[in-house]
Order: sequence, then C-alpha cells, then structure tokens
Amino acid sequence: MTVTLSNPSSIESWLGDEAESLLTYQAKYPKEQLHLPGPDFVERVFAQSDRNPQVLRSLQQLYSTGRLANTGYVSILPVDQGIEHSGGASFAPNPLYFDPENIIKLAIEGGCNAVATTLGVLGMMSRKYAHRIPFIVKLNHNELLTYPNVYDQVMFANVEQAWNLGAVAVGATIYFGSPESGRQIREVSQAFAHAHKLGMATILWCYLRNNAFKQQDKDYHLAADLTGQANHLGVTLEADIIKQKLPECNGGYEAVSQAFGEKYGRTHKLVYSDLTSDHPIDLTRYQVLNCYAGRNGLINSGGASGKSDFAEAVRTAVINKRAGGCGLISGRKTFQRPFSEGVKLFHLIQDVYLSSEVTIA
Repeated sequence: MTVTLSNPSSIESWLGDEAESLLTYQAKYPKEQLHLPGPDFVERVFAQSDRNPQVLRSLQQLYSTGRLANTGYVSILPVDQGIEHSGGASFAPNPLYFDPENIIKLAIEGGCNAVATTLGVLGMMSRKYAHRIPFIVKLNHNELLTYPNVYDQVMFANVEQAWNLGAVAVGATIYFGSPESGRQIREVSQAFAHAHKLGMATILWCYLRNNAFKQQDKDYHLAADLTGQANHLGVTLEADIIKQKLPECNGGYEAVSQAFGEKYGRTHKLVYSDLTSDHPIDLTRYQVLNCYAGRNGLINSGGASGKSDFAEAVRTAVINKRAGGCGLISGRKTFQRPFSEGVKLFHLIQDVYLSSEVTIA
C-alpha cells in the first residue's frame, strides 16, 4: 500500500461517502457550552484548579511537544499491548518493536506529543530519551498468561518509579462495570493523588467490561450513554485527560435492562432526545460533555489495525475534533506496519487537527 502525506484538501477524499455528513454536521449540544481545546488550554482551564504548579508545568510540556504543539490538541503513541494482548500478538507483525528504543523513536519521528507505555520500556530508555519527548508511564495492565484467561487491571508499577525515570504523566485503566472495578477505582484514585502531589499529570483509560454489555445485536461497550458515564467517573478521580473508545451506538442502559428484565443503572430520556442522536459527532460530544464539558480533554483510541487504517484514522480524528475532543491515541494502527508508514499515519492524523477546514461542530 502506497501512502502519501496528507494535506488539508485531501481530508475529504479519505472520508469518502461520509465526507459531507462528517464535515458539515452541526451538533445538537451547542459548542458554545463547551471548554474547547486551544493554545491557552492549560492556563484557561487547569490554572484555576487544585493542580499544583508542577502539574501545570507537566501538562504544558505535554501540550507543547510535537507537530500539534501549542494547539490544545494531542497525538499520543500508546504501546502497552505487549502485556494487554501479549508480545507475540502485538509485535509479530513488526518485530522491530520488541526493542523499546524503536517505540520511542516512532513517537518522536511521528511528531507525537508523548509516548505512553510500560515501566519496562520507559525505564530501559529513560536516560537517553526522557528529555526529548514526554513520557507517560502506564501503571496497570491486564495480563494473559493466567489460565483460564482473566480480565483484571493490576498494578505493574508505582508512581515513585514513574517520577524517578522522568515521566510527565502516569496512565491507568479501570474496567468500569467489572466485578473488580471497586478495587481498581481505589488503587487508581490513590495513585493519581500521589502523581499530582509529585507534579505529574494523569490520564485514565475509562473502559467498560461486563458480559452484560454485549447483546446479540450490538456491543454496548461502545454505547455513548455507558461510555459517557465511565468518563464522568474518570474525571471524578481527577484524571486530567480521559481516553475512551469512539462510540458506535447508544441506549446501553435500556438494552441491559431489557435483556435481564430488571432496571439497570439510571439515565434520563433527555439524554437521547436532546443531548444525542445517531450521528457519531453527537455520540462523541456526549462523551466530551461528561468530561466536565471539555475541561478534561477527551482522546479517542484508534482501535485495532486493519486494511483501511488510514481512512479509519482520519474518520476518528475528524469526529473527535468536531465533537470537541482534544486528540487521538493511536497504537496498533501505527506500530504494526513499517516504520515509515507508522510515521505517515501519525502525520495524517495530526493534519486533521492542524487543518482550519475541520471545525468544531
């Protein structure tokens, strides 16, 4: 596959038949009620919070690196899949990335704001690269060697280790809705409070996990109402940035209630009539709304790699930006391909956020 670097005029061609719908749609919930990304985002939003000056400096460093520097948007390379999905499944398509240095090189050459990966990767390369690109240490992971496989985020690293290797931020995942979520919430809350005390920013992967969320017709792990609530729990833990999967449907609360014949959770009819629609920009805006109306930036994940990675990446970036999000975090789509193509894919994503033609809906 031959890929050329994009320019603003090519964004429409990447979107294909969806171009008009995605580029011209006006969201139901007004953008004027949101705190939108911009060059002054840290000063405008976080300077009035309880974050100490060291955290503000870390956030500013994160927002001031790479091709999107000082725009209020971020492009991040996450590589924790070697644990989350196993090293073989993640790196066999491109064994180059078994070497941790190449992970960091990809983030730098790709013009990323930061690299988010394991304690092992960042610890191994700390002295060579910690001053060249912001490090985000992913503190917890799900491992897949236990038999039968279990799905539980457990701590692999602590905040002190992240601080000692020069990280500007820590990241963690909570499986909201899972039986283990209560313990994960307590662990992450304590870790984020410690990180803020030491001057590091915090990023939370607000994922859903429960078999009840997957029904025959749809996967409600991707429902706007359920992921939105996960985001709302995340910002309550003082996550500075929220990572969430792009929503693909809605009505998760009702679907679970109907499937099991009993009431599940709480929602309101206005969520579905006034705050959202079936349009992907509206669904994603509801995620932004649950991030304290955009005060905590929403980054959407790029998902698994496939044949149409470049088109999918542009689509996700356009939806995130127009909804009021602050960027993309793209892993397998970039490192499971030749190094040069991974760089080009990052640049393509960043071009969407740099383009004046892609406006807030």
